[in-house]
Amino acid sequence: IGGVIVELASIRAGYAAFIEELAREHRFDADDALERWKTVLGEHFRGREGNRYRLARDGYAKATATLFDGEPPANWDEKLQTATTNALRSKPNAPETIEALSSTGVGLAIVSDIDTPEARLMLETLGVRRHFDHVTTSEAIGYTKPDERMFRDALEALDADPARTLMIGDRYDHDIAGAAALGIETIAYGPDARGPEADHEIDDLSEIPEIVEREE
Repeated sequence: IGGVIVELASIRAGYAAFIEELAREHRFDADDALERWKTVLGEHFRGREGNRYRLARDGYAKATATLFDGEPPANWDEKLQTATTNALRSKPNAPETIEALSSTGVGLAIVSDIDTPEARLMLETLGVRRHFDHVTTSEAIGYTKPDERMFRDALEALDADPARTLMIGDRYDHDIAGAAALGIETIAYGPDARGPEADHEIDDLSEIPEIVEREE
């Protein structure tokens, strides 16, 4: 979701808005608090074992608690959700491309390293959830990409042949190499996704329907 459908900068903007609101209410320095918050959140994710997933919401709770000596405000999670939802923006041409693909009747699935409720909220906020037949999240599987269980879950849900499946990703090791290992055709979106296992390289999501039509 992040980096292909959702603009990652908008997620970071939501985090900043959340911390700024807390800083105004509790009278502390927002810039310093944001750096401390991001540091703890980053440590939370880096502390996982291999490809095992650690819940983002646990990281958010841990990071917020550090700003209040372990006792954050009772409604901190509601404030975070509101701030991130208000800041959320799609990648250029993402909703239009999803709708165009959906209209052709091809099966669509999400494979994302994300908490399930957060995935649902993002897709619903952008108005694209109804176009997807299945959503695979790392919370549901317990692992992150490139673990093959992530990709297999989506393939099985759609009863899809890997050779007739396209994976669109913005990260090479996680998305492109992970999918290619299962025989899935790949579309590298952006420079960070490009590499030897990429079958197609694009910088604009609106190119995808033409690739799908050509491959069919």
